Amino acid sequence: MNSTQQARILLADDHALVRRGVRLILDSEPGLQVVAEAEDGAEAVAIARDREIDLAILDVAMPRMTGLQAAREISSRRQHPRILMLSMYDNEQYFFESLKAGACGYVLKSAADQDLIQACHAAMRGASFLYPAVMRALMRNYLERERRGEPIPRTMLTGREDEVLKLIAEGYSSKEIAQALTISIKTVERHRANILEKLGMRDRTQLTRYAIRAGLIEP
Repeated sequence: MNSTQQARILLADDHALVRRGVRLILDSEPGLQVVAEAEDGAEAVAIARDREIDLAILDVAMPRMTGLQAAREISSRRQHPRILMLSMYDNEQYFFESLKAGACGYVLKSAADQDLIQACHAAMRGASFLYPAVMRALMRNYLERERRGEPIPRTMLTGREDEVLKLIAEGYSSKEIAQALTISIKTVERHRANILEKLGMRDRTQLTRYAIRAGLIEP
């Protein structure tokens, strides 16, 4: 993109008031322009596929398809836009999943008025953006969990495992999950077993709590 051109931005958040506020911040900055909005991850993926977008700004937790799932889908395509994630929480799982999903920056909504413009310009330069408070929060959270003896996930879940986990946490049965994802019930059960093993958990209740922390579903 030529330096004199405006970065074409896709903004995805399921709350209209949040989109309106973030759009005001972005559109007031020279070189940035919101050209499309989405209410959930699935709509964001469709827009990114059909329109010329330079930067996608995705809320981590959205219905139907989360921002993390959308980021994975968008970043898997050739010539994909840069991706920034928005989050309400200082949460290490959000952060690491965002990086894994292909995002180049992570911004808290509470600091969007201060950090989002800087994050956008960094993204368009091909750089990453992560403000210091996030790293401090991540380190503090990790050390506190380790001190309390809480299990730290040994490895990240795959995209398919995230999809299965989201549906499990939303109360779907194995049969319903199989139908929704067009896979066999046996495959669903294998994914469930792998998820429990990776996360060191035992039942649906623990998985649901994890899914909320990871931004797969809203509390």
